[in-house]
Amino acid sequence: MASLLLAVIYVAFISLGLPDAMLGAAWPSMSQDLGAPLSWAGGISMVISAGTIVSALLSDRMTLRFGAGKVTAVSVGLTAAALAGFSIAPNYWVLMAFAIPYGLGAGGVDAALNNYVAIHYESKHMSWLHAMWGLGMLTGPYVMGYALGHGQGWGWGYRYISIIQIVLTALLIASLPLWKQRKATVAVHSGQSGESAESVPATRKPLGIRGVLRIRGAKEILMMFFCYCAAEQTAMLWASSYMVLGNGIDKTTAAMWASFFGIGITAGRVLSGFLTMRFGDPIMIRIGQSVMFLGLIVLFVPLPAHAGTIAGLMLVGLGCAPIYPCVIHSTPDYFGEDKSQAIVGMQMAFAYTGSMLMPPLFGLLAQNISVALFPWFLLACLAVMVIMHESLRRKCGSALSA
Repeated sequence: MASLLLAVIYVAFISLGLPDAMLGAAWPSMSQDLGAPLSWAGGISMVISAGTIVSALLSDRMTLRFGAGKVTAVSVGLTAAALAGFSIAPNYWVLMAFAIPYGLGAGGVDAALNNYVAIHYESKHMSWLHAMWGLGMLTGPYVMGYALGHGQGWGWGYRYISIIQIVLTALLIASLPLWKQRKATVAVHSGQSGESAESVPATRKPLGIRGVLRIRGAKEILMMFFCYCAAEQTAMLWASSYMVLGNGIDKTTAAMWASFFGIGITAGRVLSGFLTMRFGDPIMIRIGQSVMFLGLIVLFVPLPAHAGTIAGLMLVGLGCAPIYPCVIHSTPDYFGEDKSQAIVGMQMAFAYTGSMLMPPLFGLLAQNISVALFPWFLLACLAVMVIMHESLRRKCGSALSA
């Protein structure tokens, strides 16, 4: 039964990634059809991020009351409804309205599933699950491209993904007994009765933001997430511009090469799953940070045919791969299972805050100073991340062996 539930969660992670890159792929067509300026895509993205932050912060309260299975099912259903709304939106402001439930649903899924897997499954599954998210993220634009290429319009691109999400919602609802069976099985192995295991969540109140921040080591792990997602999203958004404006690479080639970063993350997470069988989460995080640093150094090397740019971006992506899943997976070990949902929810909130604020900040630096600051900006994010991780290890390292 645990394997069947894990398969459902794998499918959920693929589905979670499907719509993430679709707005960027569809926006040139959407903006023209809706009469919206090209820059207005940022407004939709920010509303989605804000909704995600809100639902992530509420995840501890919601999961305590309803359980991870129900929260995940309802959140996916909310996302499916929002995507269906996107597919029929007649103007920009309707899109903005549907972006609210889209963000709320995405944040709920992210926080609930990440914490559930961190508690109940091995680290390898966390890495492979996030590789499945990458697979979904890479597939979404192809679905949109199929709809546009066959003259169906961007509405059908969103409709296809909405249908997939509706099917997944039905699958999650059907799987709800498996979540209860999994909890009962874990309770038996830990020496608890099924009844007492079910009553454990009710014995504590939600921690809240202040409660989380008072926990020793929490600030460090939250800042790690902020810096990681700041670096990841900045690289995704600005790698192509860095190549064109900073290295003189033509736009078509730069667009193709920029995908090496995402490919590096996805392939790296598949590889990380195997490496976690040998190395613990702290070592995997340090390996990822070291590979990121190597990739950033390679970006400075003037190799022929811009080989340094290609290799550097691939290495940065590979370095990013183990950090996100291994930080999440280590959270229950550092802080305890009773506190992990609240902290993981805060992690998701900090992650999306970093994703929302830091790429535009680099855009301002690139516009007013130079796009050549790209590797330096990523290096600064990495440096703070490393400092926070080592501080976390000093404060809470005894809870988790290296």
